Amino acid sequence: MSREAATATKEPPAPVREAAMPSREPATPAREGAAPPREAPATPPRPPGPRKYRVVVADDHSIVRRGIRTLLESIPGVEVCAEAANGAEALYWVGRERPDLVVVDLTMPEKNGLEVTRLVREELPTTDVLILTMHFSEEVAREVVRCGARGYLLKSDADIELIHAVRHIQQHKPFFTGKLAMSMAESFVRDTGAKNDNSNNDQPLSARELEVVQLLATGKSNKEAAAMIGVSTRTVESHRNHIMRKMDFRSFSDLIRFAIRNNLIQA
Repeated sequence: MSREAATATKEPPAPVREAAMPSREPATPAREGAAPPREAPATPPRPPGPRKYRVVVADDHSIVRRGIRTLLESIPGVEVCAEAANGAEALYWVGRERPDLVVVDLTMPEKNGLEVTRLVREELPTTDVLILTMHFSEEVAREVVRCGARGYLLKSDADIELIHAVRHIQQHKPFFTGKLAMSMAESFVRDTGAKNDNSNNDQPLSARELEVVQLLATGKSNKEAAAMIGVSTRTVESHRNHIMRKMDFRSFSDLIRFAIRNNLIQA
């Protein structure tokens, strides 16, 4: 066979093809009968239940907070949603959780219970406040009411009366510790139609003025009191002078006696 014939019998070479580009995503080997991948199933929604009555507890003593929390959570349907160790923390948690009730100590750092009460009632009118304190005082109780609190309970009565207080407040009824309610009623009857000319009781002290009285009566200087409540020394001096005039105090001893009589300080 000639060289030309041999050449003619060969098939032409296959055309050169470009190499296939590799896939951007590596292929997953398919298994026969395998189900397509699925997203994780969503958590099924919980069946609706009765709404909890939510409470924020504010007290600067952790052992007191734990005791209050234990008592509150023993009430069916009540849930403590947050705790606070001072007034500023209390306002933070109230703004975040928007609870039904705030149980707040009267004397706390940064902001006292009366200031917390006033701010809570201004910002969240549907949130009730229960003042819990060891101070037995008609003057403070009146200021508690003026600030908008729904109740005033002595710590010494909390183990017996806290549950009753919460139940009253849940129904939007005021609650005052038994001893205080009786004292206030007696005072109202005694003072009806008569005015004490020795002091301007028709001009009661404000929450801030009560706080200044408490600090000064415990021996704090004007400068120390100013640092504790976050104002200038001159402001404390102004408060002090205004208190002396408003209450007709003749001397600083009168201010101390007032603080002791109203249980703002321990005698």
